[in-house]
Amino acid sequence: MIRAVTTRLMLLDTASLYFRAYHGVPDSVRAPDGTPVNAVRGLLDFIARLVADHHPDALVACLDEDWRPAWRVALIPTYKAHRVAEEVPQGADVEEVPDTLTPQVPVIAAVLDAVGILRQGAAEHEADDVIGTLSRRAPGPVDIVTGDRDLFQLIDDSRGVRVLYPVRGMGNLAVFDEAALRDRYGVDGPGYADLATLRGDPSDGLPGVPGIGEKTAAKLLDRFGDLPGLVAALADPTSGLTPAQHRRLSESLDYLAVAPQVVRVVTDLPLPVRDATLPATPRDPAALAALDERWGLGGSLNRLLTALAARASA
Repeated sequence: MIRAVTTRLMLLDTASLYFRAYHGVPDSVRAPDGTPVNAVRGLLDFIARLVADHHPDALVACLDEDWRPAWRVALIPTYKAHRVAEEVPQGADVEEVPDTLTPQVPVIAAVLDAVGILRQGAAEHEADDVIGTLSRRAPGPVDIVTGDRDLFQLIDDSRGVRVLYPVRGMGNLAVFDEAALRDRYGVDGPGYADLATLRGDPSDGLPGVPGIGEKTAAKLLDRFGDLPGLVAALADPTSGLTPAQHRRLSESLDYLAVAPQVVRVVTDLPLPVRDATLPATPRDPAALAALDERWGLGGSLNRLLTALAARASA
């Protein structure tokens, strides 16, 4: 929970963003010793732009304490199974990460800590669940920054919750509120979780209902209201479902019974109260200076510090 004296909260899906930074910034961006720091510098530049363009009062870098929680895997064994690294001890769920990205992750953590940007995770849960909980508890508007469409389910105009979604790398953001979500997918925030359940998502190992694509799923949800309403329609001979739709949905009832628990973001984690207010100056200048010298953060770090100082004086 955020200690709330702030106006606008920004929540970062941190891993999603540093993966994008890693792939969007050339690996020729290196520390003085030749170690790639493209993900580090790319993420710092991105946060600087977010602060300058969207003026958050508080910001949390949300973390995957468990990128593939056992409780989700127990419900759908294929959940993110294709992302598990092959050369790990049997039974271990280690995510496949590029060799030159892995060493950059602790550097990102150390720099954010030294700057004074709050990092927050939760045992046995993903960053999505931390974001869901913090956005639900926030007293004011919330900007969620993510490259993961699953978080569209949190969009809520009544509470000022919207998603800033990077497109074409890190340079452009699509702003999704309820109008944009309906225009693109034909559903509202809660309806997006039902849409994702029906459609499936190969990137997360969710099979979906065979033969029910995104457009068909949106039409069915529009007609029957939500997933429980659609399932209930299977028992109604006047529902208007086509024979193929009835068969496909009936054959997928076992999947539909458990998938919503996997797809839906947790919004009630018992997170501790932390102060997420953005600093005007670095929390630990000495540590930050040492990190800058060691990793050659240069202009990227300077742009972030400039953006933070400008926000505080505005």
